[in-house]
Amino acid sequence: MKAWQIQRIGPIRMDSPPLRPAELPIPSPRPGEVRLRVSACGVCHTELDEIEGRTAPPRLPVVPGHQIVGVVDAVGPGADRGLVGRRVGVAWIASACGRCARCREGRENLCPEFRATGRDVDGGYAAFAVARADFVYPLPDSVSDLEAAPLLCAGAIGWRSLRLAELNDGQVLGLTGFGASAHLVLRLARARWPRSPVFVFARSEREREFARSLGATWAGDTSDTPPAPPDRIIDTTPAWRPVVTALRVLAPGGRLVVNAIRKEDADRSAIAELDYPRDLWMEKQIVSVANVTRADVRNFLQIAAEIGLRPEVEVYPFADANRALLDLHQRQVRGAKVLAVAD
Repeated sequence: MKAWQIQRIGPIRMDSPPLRPAELPIPSPRPGEVRLRVSACGVCHTELDEIEGRTAPPRLPVVPGHQIVGVVDAVGPGADRGLVGRRVGVAWIASACGRCARCREGRENLCPEFRATGRDVDGGYAAFAVARADFVYPLPDSVSDLEAAPLLCAGAIGWRSLRLAELNDGQVLGLTGFGASAHLVLRLARARWPRSPVFVFARSEREREFARSLGATWAGDTSDTPPAPPDRIIDTTPAWRPVVTALRVLAPGGRLVVNAIRKEDADRSAIAELDYPRDLWMEKQIVSVANVTRADVRNFLQIAAEIGLRPEVEVYPFADANRALLDLHQRQVRGAKVLAVAD
């Protein structure tokens, strides 16, 4: 089967494709697993973090991709044969132990044995993928394969971020960065918290215009002062500086939710600019988002179907996987990027 692999860890350069094409055997599902004929796979910034070593795969080569949509065409021993022929999705969470205190609390995203799709196990940048049968999700009929892919990560992690933000209807919500996850958070917030103004902080005017077109109350540069201090801010950027600037404008008693698996080191010096009386005093809170649970994915898919949430997608042919990642690296983002794996 045709696939793309991460074969080395290092900085992404425009003159050096980050992925290598490979011809691999079609995988066979093991006990408790299913195999998908992949139709689409979302392109996520986490792939850049893997390639550049911020969350490096434990082995190389590895097939990346953790927003997988496909049809089950085979099951391993012990898996439900009724899944054959079903359209399902696979998300970032590939498995958790199910036994530890975190799993028993319903926080399997914090399990010490958490394994990630496309990092710890092969993912969806391939014609076929295998996954544990208890970690796949039926998909709503209301969304196409290409639209469903971003819901599995960008949407689910955005939903977890909103839950951790504990936003009350009428409070001001701020979003720093406006990529795949934030554009879904904005739409979800407008539907579920209609009285809450949404302010968007983004570096490019193209992203700010996109945010306004989706219903943002205000959109400005990362360093701009918004019309009012946000009560809650969700940061979806890969950088440190937006975190510092967000704390400066956060309302007293407000909460900043950092939705990023890793932060790039290039602007780490921004942390030195943090001023306690100005930026952290007055009981401001910082909460990080770590991975997703299966419940996050299931709940968000249900909500998306109920409110008719459809992501804005930019589709790339499977052969252009490297171009999709390089565009993402260059911050050329409008909505979510998706690979059309099956033509």
